[in-house]
Amino acid sequence: MGNALRLLPRMAFMPECLWISWRIIQIMTWIQLKLEAGDLDPEALSDRFTALGALSVTFEDAADEPVLEPAPGEVRLWSRTRVVALFDAGADVDAVRRDLGGRFGEALLERLQSEPLEDRDWTRAWLDHFRPMRFGERLWVCPSTESPPEPAAVNLLLDPGLAFGSGTHPTTALCLEWLDAHPPQGLEVIDYGCGSGILALAALKLGARHVTGVDLDPQALLASRDNAEANCVAAGLDLTLPGDDDGRPADLLLANILANPLVELAPALAGRVHAGGGIVLSGILRELAAEVSARYAAWFDMEPAVFMEDWTRLSGIRR
Repeated sequence: MGNALRLLPRMAFMPECLWISWRIIQIMTWIQLKLEAGDLDPEALSDRFTALGALSVTFEDAADEPVLEPAPGEVRLWSRTRVVALFDAGADVDAVRRDLGGRFGEALLERLQSEPLEDRDWTRAWLDHFRPMRFGERLWVCPSTESPPEPAAVNLLLDPGLAFGSGTHPTTALCLEWLDAHPPQGLEVIDYGCGSGILALAALKLGARHVTGVDLDPQALLASRDNAEANCVAAGLDLTLPGDDDGRPADLLLANILANPLVELAPALAGRVHAGGGIVLSGILRELAAEVSARYAAWFDMEPAVFMEDWTRLSGIRR
């Protein structure tokens, strides 16, 4: 999904194209250094940029080369990887260049590019393009700065934050449309890989009795909690790291992650759904849909795949 992005203490980036810590990067000027790694280790370059004070380090494809989904815990890069480091405008770029040249060789400096970034309010820039979106018949996701177009509809307020999921990506949209068409009224729900909490919040707004949100990243859990409080549904939401909850099966499990983790987690996720309960899976590239569906068919009666652009939604009923 675009860039491979390295998580750093002061700024976080992850896919729904980007995770951005919007509370931190408000109205600043920056210097961006770009370096094609060549035969150097991109991780080593990233570590050095970080030690030299980079606010973030990003890995980019330098040759328009697609990367298929990595296995859980695997970071797979391109054969030609560009390392992009973001520094405060006051950073001593000459000192950075001297350090890199001394450690990795002077030839590296011929590939090192430096450019200023425009001073902008990035939160405002995002919100300028983020408009209310409807999913299905009555579910809306709206920025808090705008009045919902249909006040009597089911309105979920969501602003940019430190987590994946605003509804703009097809994988999220597919899940939201399913929830609108199948309101989980009175159900116990698990949102596995909850990110911003958007699916958990939508389930609660659509009548779920209780939702457990699970995510590997503690900052995603904090974002989910903030969003739940903003939408007045925090009382119905528990948030946990994987393995830290009580493990009880639910009536419905939502998992908008990636195909490889879904395949590996299939036995565990199947075990979290009651007989007669439902499962909804997304984050699956179209060409991997049959493989994932076949894996879950060991426990579920799977329904036909639904596609949006290159992405897939699968659903099924637990036998």
